[in-house]
Amino acid sequence: MKLSVIIPSYNEEGNVEKIYNSLSKTLENISYELIYVDDGSKDKTLIELEELYKKDKKHVKVISFSRNFKKEAAIYAGLSHSKGEYTCIIDGDMQQNPKYLLEMLNFLEKNDNYEQVAMVMKKRRVDNFLMKVSKKAFYFIIDKISDVHFESGASDFRMFRRCVLEAILSLPEKNRFSKGIFSWVGFNTKYMEYEVEPRLNGKSSFNFINSLNYAIDGILGFSTKPLRISTYLGMFSSFVAFIYAIIIIIEKIAFSIEVSGYASIICVILFLGGLQLISIGILGEYIAKTYVETKKRPIYIVRKTLGINDK
Repeated sequence: MKLSVIIPSYNEEGNVEKIYNSLSKTLENISYELIYVDDGSKDKTLIELEELYKKDKKHVKVISFSRNFKKEAAIYAGLSHSKGEYTCIIDGDMQQNPKYLLEMLNFLEKNDNYEQVAMVMKKRRVDNFLMKVSKKAFYFIIDKISDVHFESGASDFRMFRRCVLEAILSLPEKNRFSKGIFSWVGFNTKYMEYEVEPRLNGKSSFNFINSLNYAIDGILGFSTKPLRISTYLGMFSSFVAFIYAIIIIIEKIAFSIEVSGYASIICVILFLGGLQLISIGILGEYIAKTYVETKKRPIYIVRKTLGINDK
C-alpha cells in the first residue's frame, strides 16, 4: 500500500463525507487507506463513519474511542494501525485541503534524502490578534528553550516515510506532544506552506484556553529549562532582598531616616510569595506528569473498530 491517511475526528458529523469525497478524488490513482479516528464524539460522527465504511470497505478504516482522549491519542492510534509506505495526518474539519497530499507525496518520491514533509500555516484570517501573538510567542519560546528546532507555524498536517513512523511509535509516553515528537525523532524535513481553508461545518473546540494548555504541555514536555528558570528567580529575589536590606540599614544608621515598615514589608512579602508560588507551580507540573506516566495507563481505549483487522 502506498499511502495511509490518518483523520482524527471529534464532533465532525458534517465533514465526514466531505473529506472522504475530497480525499477519494485526490487519491484515485494511488493505493491508499483512510483511517478515521473517532475521538469519543458526542454527535453523529460515528454513525456517519459506519455508513461510510459500509459504502467503501476497501479504503475506509474506523477506530472509535470509548471517550475523548484528545487529538494526540487519536494521532497515535492512527499511526499504530498505519500500513502504508507513506503516512499522512490531516484534520477532519476540511480546513486542510487534501490537494496538498499529492504535493507532499511527489516531493518524497523525488527526494530520497528527505524523510518527511511538514505543512506550515500561512496567516490565518480567522485568528484574532490575541491568538496570533500567542502562537508567535509560543513558537519563539519553545524553539529557544528546547533542545530541538521548532519551525514556526508547523502543523501536524504532514507526510512521512515508514522509518519516521516506526521512530514515533517507539516513544510510548502518555503525555504526547506531536509537534515536539516530530522534531525530536529528527530526520530531514521539508517545510511547505499551505492555505488554511474556512471551516464548513461545526465549531472548533480549540479556543484560547485550550491553546494555552496545549502550549504549556508542549513546553514542559520538551524542556526542563522552566525548572532552571525558577532557580534563577529564587536567586534574583534573594539578591534583590539582600540589596534592599542593606539600603534600609544604611538609611537607618547613617542618615537616621525613619523607615516606613508596613508598605515595604507587604510589597516584599507579595513579591517573594509570588515567586515561590510560581516555582512550586512549575515543579508541580513536572511532578504531575511524572505521576501520570508511572501509572502506565493506556494512551487510549478502543470502543469499536471497523476494517482494522482486515487483511
